[in-house]
Amino acid sequence: MNVGESVAREVARDRRPLPADEGGASRYVNLWSEPEAIGTRRVRAFVLILRTRGCYWADVKGCSMCGYAKDTLGRSATPAELAHQLSAALGRYRDEPYVKLYTSGSFLDDREVDATSRRAIVEAFAGRAERLLFETLPEFATSATLDPLVAAFPGTLEVAEGLESTQPYVLKRLINKGAEPAEYFAGAERIRASGASPKGYLLLKPPYLTESEAVADVVRSVELAAPRFDTLSVNPVHIQNGTTVEWLYRRGRYRPPWLWSLTEAMVQGAPRRGSARLVTFPTAGGLPRGPHNCGRCDATVLAALENASLDQSFEPLTALGCDCRTTWATTTAVEPTGVVA
Repeated sequence: MNVGESVAREVARDRRPLPADEGGASRYVNLWSEPEAIGTRRVRAFVLILRTRGCYWADVKGCSMCGYAKDTLGRSATPAELAHQLSAALGRYRDEPYVKLYTSGSFLDDREVDATSRRAIVEAFAGRAERLLFETLPEFATSATLDPLVAAFPGTLEVAEGLESTQPYVLKRLINKGAEPAEYFAGAERIRASGASPKGYLLLKPPYLTESEAVADVVRSVELAAPRFDTLSVNPVHIQNGTTVEWLYRRGRYRPPWLWSLTEAMVQGAPRRGSARLVTFPTAGGLPRGPHNCGRCDATVLAALENASLDQSFEPLTALGCDCRTTWATTTAVEPTGVVA
């Protein structure tokens, strides 16, 4: 057993909460509104996190950076509980044209959201939203799960997969994913064949990668994944509770990525993205447990990254500067390398 597997088993013991009592899923996890874009038009997105059993992979092994299982129900939600969550959320929906639905796992997994509830949830936004996003692991993206939802929603369904990296070693040994890159590519093909729009997440700085290795991994992944996805989202790691990454962070063996690394990944990735959109909306940006620089320039860099993502204009990122950029450049230049080829 390698060090990563040993740590993963240690932190996985309390990953998922105990099963909630009957009716415990009467309320969703959270919802909010955030900036987004549909084509060249800036819009608001309605973001809803439903409380379900969450990702089955968290029970099997779990990804090294993911602590979302702690926000789950600990069991499958009933159709009545899901309907109650949806009803409560719709009371705060203001006809935002972009809707993002999350379940801390796979929306297309029957154990998280049953087929009838899935269709009811999607239909609730039909005719009101132009674009609706949900996430899934590739094995659940089939014509049987996708076709009814595409038929129920007259706008664009966007189906996101957590590809994270196109390097098998990074995916399996550093992130602890259960599928190979080829499986995510095949899932994206099935999503597109159904009439939906495939989106891929790429992870910046999995554990055990240096800053420079992490940037190189994202840039290579953008180039290889761009033909398969309509949108690629670069997600820098932030420290979530009960994860391998947090275990390393508390022992001084992991630092969340610099925002300069994220900026560099976007600048280098942009000319390799083909016709795909390349975006990043960092979670916990500027905070100690999220991607950050020195603190003085964080807000400026984050705003520039958001503008680049919304407008698909990356040239302004090259003009950003701060004294800490020299520190970042010096640090990355002397980091040991060799974890990945």
